[in-house]
Amino acid sequence: MADAAAAPRGRSAGGPLREGPGVPEATPATCPCPAAPTCPELGALPRQRRAPLGAAIQEDCRNQVSVILPVHNSESWLDGCLKSVLEQDFQGTMELSVFNDASKDNSISILEKWKIKLEDVGIQVIIGGHDSPQPQGVGFAKNQAVVQSSGIYLCFLDSDDVMMPQRVRLQYEAAIQHPNSIIGCQVKREPLESTERYTRWINNLTQGQLLTQVFTSHGPTVIMPTWFCSREWFCHVGKFDEGGKGIPEDLLFFYKHVQKGGRVFRVDQCLLLYRYHPQAATHSVLEETIWNHRVRFLEDRVLKHWASFTIWNAGKQGRKLYRSLSPANRRKVAAFCDVDRNKIVKGFYTYEESEERPKPKIPIQHFREATPPFIICVKMDLTGGVFEKNLNELNLKEGLDYYHFN
Repeated sequence: MADAAAAPRGRSAGGPLREGPGVPEATPATCPCPAAPTCPELGALPRQRRAPLGAAIQEDCRNQVSVILPVHNSESWLDGCLKSVLEQDFQGTMELSVFNDASKDNSISILEKWKIKLEDVGIQVIIGGHDSPQPQGVGFAKNQAVVQSSGIYLCFLDSDDVMMPQRVRLQYEAAIQHPNSIIGCQVKREPLESTERYTRWINNLTQGQLLTQVFTSHGPTVIMPTWFCSREWFCHVGKFDEGGKGIPEDLLFFYKHVQKGGRVFRVDQCLLLYRYHPQAATHSVLEETIWNHRVRFLEDRVLKHWASFTIWNAGKQGRKLYRSLSPANRRKVAAFCDVDRNKIVKGFYTYEESEERPKPKIPIQHFREATPPFIICVKMDLTGGVFEKNLNELNLKEGLDYYHFN
């Protein structure tokens, strides 16, 4: 762990990959290098206070890692968050790029206090932001924190979370080995008993499932506050959506990443304390908004390649998926399947909302009689292992014979 007496990071630390420090906040760049590379469509900020983009780009004056930290009214958590930046054991060059999105609390004072402590140990701090009456949103704040930074790699952090000391070091090593990837990690939830199923899912997906389970209601298979990637790849994917409150900007970025051929890798160590609280931005996104994005992504990535398929679940969720599909994909649904005898005895599901005549009637079968491939609309980890046992009996391959959409 770092402390106030630690040697500054950079050339003085030695080692072949350690590069010199970047540019102090809000002062003209003294390095003769051109401005740091910016991403397409990341434009100027309205009424903002921000550091210049004169950060170095040449290999002898760029930071290796920029920690990207959006802040909005975060005074309750900032001390713990910033302390965790100070305590990173990464020995390369590192900076913290903060964008304050119109905070009205004491966040700026806390940031200025920690700026001194962090720069004392060689971690450059860039603080940008704006003081408009209303925040511009998490996507906007993250984009601008990236723009004002100079690091070759980007380590994303939420202001209410805490990094373990080895996070930057281990994810940096993984990012070098896995280019064009979003690198995640396992997490510890706080409070411990909150979102237990979700936390198990985050931490226990196999490497293959990091790409096959991208359609579920849980969202990205590595959660956004654990993301670590190269600046080059971030700019290739494009910026976060800046629609503001109610927009799942992390989910949309993750989908673009996958669509552009990006990979996903998880460091199988707990590297983040991931806090759950009512003020989290996640709670502002409507479930229906996420559902609609998931359906369109499923249609684009999977269903357009299938001639026909079975929806596993003849109940509410399965029927909702059927109704949400495009007309072309509804016509591909060969059957619903289930284990509920009452549903199976009915024999079929009638799509009453259809304007077709006669109205479509979709057969309902027992899962053992149904024909793959399947889109599974049954929630995992809720049936005491019964559903998982039934699925395993069929000896199917995830990502080929079925995908989860639960």
